[in-house]
Amino acid sequence: MIDKFQSLTAGLTAPASNAFAITPNNATDLPAITRALYVGLSGDVALIMQGGEAVTLTNVMAGTMLPLRAVRVAATGTTAQNLVGLY
Repeated sequence: MIDKFQSLTAGLTAPASNAFAITPNNATDLPAITRALYVGLSGDVALIMQGGEAVTLTNVMAGTMLPLRAVRVAATGTTAQNLVGLY
């Protein structure tokens, strides 16, 4: 398949080209820092941002795409499900 954009550098505003399922964990970082986080089922998302800040986003609706740079999604405080990290 031809990718006409292969030679261009992807910035943070470019579409994600990789994804991984997220299992919230209090001690383990994500396999990659995200560009965005997809929430499949509504709930709260407790995470550690790339800058080190801990934050809990409450009442995130199912189907929401959160444009943020996260290094970890904590199990404690996270009730949302079917999370996907995009990078």
